[in-house]
Amino acid sequence: MTTGKIFNIQRFSVQDGPGVRTTVFFKGCNLKCKWCHNPESISFKNQIELYKERCIGCGKCYVICPQGAHSMEEHAGHRIDRDKCIGCFQCAENCFAEALVGVGSSVSVEKLMEAIVTDELYYKNSGGGVTFSGGECMLQADFLKELLIACKQRKLHTAIDTAGAVPWTQFEKVLDWTDLYLYDLKAVDSKVHKQLTGVDNTLIIENLIKLTRLGKEIVIRIPYIIGLNDMELEGMSNLLQGLTVARVEVLGYHKLGDSKYHALEMENQTMDLAIPSEERIIAAVEYLKKKGINAIKK
Repeated sequence: MTTGKIFNIQRFSVQDGPGVRTTVFFKGCNLKCKWCHNPESISFKNQIELYKERCIGCGKCYVICPQGAHSMEEHAGHRIDRDKCIGCFQCAENCFAEALVGVGSSVSVEKLMEAIVTDELYYKNSGGGVTFSGGECMLQADFLKELLIACKQRKLHTAIDTAGAVPWTQFEKVLDWTDLYLYDLKAVDSKVHKQLTGVDNTLIIENLIKLTRLGKEIVIRIPYIIGLNDMELEGMSNLLQGLTVARVEVLGYHKLGDSKYHALEMENQTMDLAIPSEERIIAAVEYLKKKGINAIKK
């Protein structure tokens, strides 16, 4: 039985492809984007989110934790020793106040399909389907392939949301069962891309070009962050003018992930970044349109 690691299943999603969809978020990513709004998706390991404002100091987690990872400090309050934590989730399962939340679960193809087909009628009535996202779902390509095959056996529309930073052999595993690719484009300049994500973008662009040459349906997603990649629009437009894609979606940076950084005790590198105004995002869309690119604000 093939299993994979996920951290969330979002039903009735309307942002990740056509129609009403279920989006499955895979855990683990090989990029470290400075603006990531799902910091819990980066590590493959199970993690505990600690929401100190909910903690009532009952002490149950101190008693039940087999590793002694929890402590209460005079000035810092409730602390988790992340090096000791093994992600068993015993503390979260016994937290009365829901101050502790476990993130990450191993799931079989069969079990995940049970959740997916629950809304099968909504998919068919709306032209929707299933989207596999992350993290980076392509890092678990064998598990992903089995899920895609199971979805196609039920005639469900399938989409993959990817940054494309994986060997082409990973794409070859899923090509025959994927209807749509939501493909992230964060920067074209290789040095800028590495500064923003920690990785070079050569493989990303190569894979994108290969997908377009195969005639695959592709929607490009551009996260738009003022002060980080807003100067990359010209390079992006030059690249996209030579490719055939369905459309380009410009997504404005937001701060919905800030509380999760705090709960995971992770550094938030974009805490001080400004949220782009709607006018600024529309201006970016209009710039791309003038270059002959089918772009929309998402």
